[in-house]
Amino acid sequence: MTTFNHFSFNVLNLEKSLQFYDEALGFKPVREHRTENFSLIFLGDGITGFTLELTCLHDRTEPYDLGECEFHLAVSVDNMAEAKKKHAEMGCICFENEAMGIYFIEDPDGYWIEIVPKR
Repeated sequence: MTTFNHFSFNVLNLEKSLQFYDEALGFKPVREHRTENFSLIFLGDGITGFTLELTCLHDRTEPYDLGECEFHLAVSVDNMAEAKKKHAEMGCICFENEAMGIYFIEDPDGYWIEIVPKR
């Protein structure tokens, strides 16, 4: 049997990204691996076993090229109105699809996260 383990985003400023994911989504570090050259911080939602790995290369100074950004991470929220209000206040909503009842937020490195209601 194969199961999901984690998904990884490369980040330029680890502290800024950690603050964003905590404030926007409530994701907290659950484990980490740090070396002289890089840091891997795995964030969890406190409910599922799935983690988001933030990879920070310490000598990296240029933002990552995300290409067409035709990929995204999706998360479910219990209260769409509450989540959308918070994300609007943070100024991180980058796209809305009202017909589908979803929207996307953008993290400090330009990654999109789809916000969907729990069904």
